[in-house]
Amino acid sequence: MIVSHGQVLLLAGVVFLLGAACAASRRNLIMILIGVEIMLNAAGIALVGASLRWNALDGQAFVIFIMGFAAAEVSIGLALIVYSQRRTGSVDADAYDSMKG
Repeated sequence: MIVSHGQVLLLAGVVFLLGAACAASRRNLIMILIGVEIMLNAAGIALVGASLRWNALDGQAFVIFIMGFAAAEVSIGLALIVYSQRRTGSVDADAYDSMKG
């Protein structure tokens, strides 16, 4: 069964909106980070779908770089969250106002 390009873009759009809703509605830093990761996965789905549509492997190669970027972002983000949690005792995003200029 072949999935059309429109259906792939619809799936990517729905996944991106779910990730954006998760990142915007939560106050927990870990959930915000998960929402951003879901949005990056949606971008990868769209790139793979476009790559298959136009028979070019550039999109699939770019998705590998996105996955590497996402892994680096998660490792640095989680390290910052653990450090901040130890420092303030909370993972609530509203509790971090000490970085305001």
